[in-house]
Amino acid sequence: MKLSKIITACFCFTLLLMSTQCDDDDVVNVPCDQTAIVDSGFYESVESHVYEVGDVYFNDNCLTIEISASGCDGNSWSMVLVDSGNIAESSPEQRYLKFVLNNDEVCLAIVSQVRSFDLTPIQVAGSSEIILNIEGFPEPVMYSY
Repeated sequence: MKLSKIITACFCFTLLLMSTQCDDDDVVNVPCDQTAIVDSGFYESVESHVYEVGDVYFNDNCLTIEISASGCDGNSWSMVLVDSGNIAESSPEQRYLKFVLNNDEVCLAIVSQVRSFDLTPIQVAGSSEIILNIEGFPEPVMYSY
């Protein structure tokens, strides 16, 4: 009788253990807030309001940036990431981008926001990484995909 209880307990424990394992199919990708724009004319002509960069990091194909700027609450801000359309033929290839903030808020407070941009449109076919030269950033950023 004791042996059957031990075998039953081991079987239940094994089932419980197997049900808690991770499954790669369960991974859910969170979409980016916006998509990077590739437009050489817009890149050359657009002007941005002043902002400061707090943090920049990658989450899959999203480039996330934390910015601070003067404003009331930041609800009216719009921001885009625009690529010049030029690809420097180096190894790895290089792209030229800039963040453009439109901020018409007239307040003296400093407001922070986090935005993310899908970089899929700037990926280079046949490559798995590119160097991003982002205007206003002191160092180039490596993007691997």
